[in-house]
Amino acid sequence: MPGEFTASTDRDRLMHTMANAGVDRRSISYVLPAGSEEKILALRHHMHQHPELSNEEYKTQSKIREVLAGEGLQNPNVFHQTGLFVDIVGEGQGIPVNIVVRGDIDALPIAEERPDLPFRSRHPGKMHACGHDAHASIAYGVVLAALAHREHFAGIVRVIFQPAEEAEPLGGRSVAEQGLLDGFDCAVGMHVNPEIPSGTFSVLDGPVTKSSDEFRVVFHGKKSHAAWPELGIDAIAIASAFVNEAQKLVSRESHADDASMISIGRFHGGEATNIVCDRVVLDGTLRTRSPDARRRLQSRLEELARHIAVMHRGEAEFKLVPGEPAVVNDVVISGHAREAIAETYGEGTIVPTRPLAGADDFGFYAEMLPSVYFWFGCYDKNLGNITHVHTAEFGVSDQDVVRAAGATWAIVRELQSSLNEGENRDERVRN
Repeated sequence: MPGEFTASTDRDRLMHTMANAGVDRRSISYVLPAGSEEKILALRHHMHQHPELSNEEYKTQSKIREVLAGEGLQNPNVFHQTGLFVDIVGEGQGIPVNIVVRGDIDALPIAEERPDLPFRSRHPGKMHACGHDAHASIAYGVVLAALAHREHFAGIVRVIFQPAEEAEPLGGRSVAEQGLLDGFDCAVGMHVNPEIPSGTFSVLDGPVTKSSDEFRVVFHGKKSHAAWPELGIDAIAIASAFVNEAQKLVSRESHADDASMISIGRFHGGEATNIVCDRVVLDGTLRTRSPDARRRLQSRLEELARHIAVMHRGEAEFKLVPGEPAVVNDVVISGHAREAIAETYGEGTIVPTRPLAGADDFGFYAEMLPSVYFWFGCYDKNLGNITHVHTAEFGVSDQDVVRAAGATWAIVRELQSSLNEGENRDERVRN
């Protein structure tokens, strides 16, 4: 049944393989400590039963504070009002390697339709439909592992329990603006992916998601009776021309590799059937994988709106609300992540997948630090986990959560070991 947990066999299998193979470099410190599985899942189940929306995660914050206190971390740092982060300082030898791990904590305004789950949401109209309960629990697993193995590494593991990934004001923006990434060498993020099977992982190089910006255009014309349109300036005609021309910014001015998208989601204007409309409000989104394309299209949208308005004797007001940047994986860091997952769970668990058109505010991390954002699969027909994120039937098994926690910790240890051993620190930190 969904929720049944058997993932401890993964840990036992890994330890047995290590012992038989006599592996020196990959030590026991790469494995989640004994007993952590139950703690990870206890937090996961609590969060899933008690989802909170973006910027409202006060009870979630309190619960995370409680479990951290149980591990001796009494005073976690607060940011963005509802977020927390903790630093585990290594006691090992060598050049310090400072790593950030992100686990987002907010839920969505969706009514859960998974009566088969024993830990289903208890709050009507709210659920963890994007897997953030899993992500936060995985991050907690990193805390447990870092505490248990702190004598094996030098440097800081900063674990950020980040609120408001789904809605403005974004928690990822606060992380960047408040300096939570300053002085760190790299960042690790993860996300559940229902497009790949349970038990598998995918780590891409380069763009993983798209940026997401919102824009609003207000077109001003002049009212007149519809029988005498020459006496007015039709804002609907102006706005319609803009909708058509905006698509040409993608089809005729953008490189296909940028995968840019412009969507008009709202079009409001007019008061009566026999009056020429004098005001139309358009709202839309701009998405792209390329930072350069993002800047260019932002500028071109505003230029296009103003020029079309002037051409039709009207006026335009343009407002852009910048959202999250694209998540772009660093090639070197991603290579280390693949190596860690392959050595932990086997080469066959790494599968190809595609970049997604959605956005994630981990882009703020990747914009500032060399980063990896990896996918862990959750598609499982036997457990009924077959729908995409942001749906009422979405689900992630406990086994997937613990397996991903093990992968995340293995990635952290691989980065600590590899970056400590062979790479110049000054070259690892972006200005």
